[in-house]
Amino acid sequence: MADHAPTGPVELGAQMDYAEHERTYAGFVALAKYGSLFCAALLVAMAFGFFAGGFFSGTILFLIILAVGGFILR
Repeated sequence: MADHAPTGPVELGAQMDYAEHERTYAGFVALAKYGSLFCAALLVAMAFGFFAGGFFSGTILFLIILAVGGFILR
């Protein structure tokens, strides 16, 4: 039987740019964090606007949740 186990180095291409990897990961985490905040704030504000009856009050609540959540997630 032929042996198909790799015998060379694991990385055969260019050297890894770890600073770029870390920057990309930090950007992804920030996008996920603030995107989740935006979706949750929108959901709560839409429910509040529906049950409390008012576009203006839902918009104000949405902005308040975004401001408080953004301060907490910093």
